[in-house]
Amino acid sequence: MAADIPAGVDPAPSRPAVGLLRKLGPGLVTGAADDDPSGIATYSQVGAAFGYSLAWTMLFSFPLMVVIQEIAARIGSVTGAGIAQNLRRHYPHIVVRIVVGLLVIANVINLGADLGAMGAALDQLLGGPVHLYTVGFGVVCIALEVFVAYPRYAAALKWATLSLFAYVAVAFAARVPIDRALSGTLIPTLTLDAPHAMALVAVLGTTISPYLFFWQSGQEVEEGHRRHVKPLCVAPDMAGPELGRIRTDTIIGMGFSNLIALSIIVATAATLHAQGITDIQTSAQAAQALRPIAGDFAFALFASGIIATGMLAVPVLAGSAAYGVGEMFGWTTGLARGLKEARAFYAVIALTTLAGVALNFTPIDPIKALYWSAVVNGVLAAPLMAAMMLIATNKRAMGRLTLSLPMMIAGWLATAVMAAASISFFVLSV
Repeated sequence: MAADIPAGVDPAPSRPAVGLLRKLGPGLVTGAADDDPSGIATYSQVGAAFGYSLAWTMLFSFPLMVVIQEIAARIGSVTGAGIAQNLRRHYPHIVVRIVVGLLVIANVINLGADLGAMGAALDQLLGGPVHLYTVGFGVVCIALEVFVAYPRYAAALKWATLSLFAYVAVAFAARVPIDRALSGTLIPTLTLDAPHAMALVAVLGTTISPYLFFWQSGQEVEEGHRRHVKPLCVAPDMAGPELGRIRTDTIIGMGFSNLIALSIIVATAATLHAQGITDIQTSAQAAQALRPIAGDFAFALFASGIIATGMLAVPVLAGSAAYGVGEMFGWTTGLARGLKEARAFYAVIALTTLAGVALNFTPIDPIKALYWSAVVNGVLAAPLMAAMMLIATNKRAMGRLTLSLPMMIAGWLATAVMAAASISFFVLSV
């Protein structure tokens, strides 16, 4: 009887919990990877510097994240190709080269910062050589992506998202004043000066990052291959359940991501900001600063979370760069492909990760670049979001599954918000 069940249909619909768990995948992992060590540093800096006053940005960014990540996933599921490949098919090659080039640069900086933060966190927990730890984390991440079978690897990434609950525990351990946290979260306040503008762009750049678009789109292509589901433009009859799965996965994934980010902001606001510690440069420094205020338990949770989220985010950063480069050149791409079948794809994963490692051995300090990498991502996101909107509304690319009018309005609104935040940052800085 199992052979009679159509591909992509849940064989056990009578078990809602199991069915929901099976629906979660690319969106959940993408949301969790958004809270990488770079993001942890940004949220810690915001909480330490501004207290609860910018906690509302998590609610503000949530619908923007959902709509743009859903559009990225729809592009992959409908066309059977990632963002870069769609740009290559339908627009001048110079466009995809610029987009992918900027993506790789931003990702390498992020990789260097994340790997350095992981090494520093392990040093705080165990002591020892930070640079050796950094190299070790890079090598382990490469080995996992290259040599572990995709179904097992995808499942491992999904389970790794549980590590982020450490930051919810930190918020409880910090004894956050609920009334002040709720006020900062539910009542928006914004001061029009350069520090607040930079913080807002950094938050938006961390939550709405270009590498997440490429990753979720590429993972939807991979999931289609794994479950033997044809691209929806070829099999539009499957569009209803598939697009419903994508929406559920994306909403839960982005909601989970923002819950963790909010926990970090309120925890650092309740501890560091309350004690007058407002200048935090790195996630590891935030963990160390928590120790005398919130205790060894909160410190250990915070530092361990940096390592765990890094192990989740580094493969996503390297993988999204490989998807972009591979699709730009028309290579065979995908983590489900064997090493012999996709040598160039895996080579990009290895090279970008090693380039991130190498940054930690140069005069450039990738750890201090964490905050600025979020700002750079915020500035780069708007042009890429505009390119995605052009793809998602292009009938040659999407067939009759182009965006509905509400989705199109929401997508362009998200793009406009990112563009306005970037422009405001530059105007106020000048």
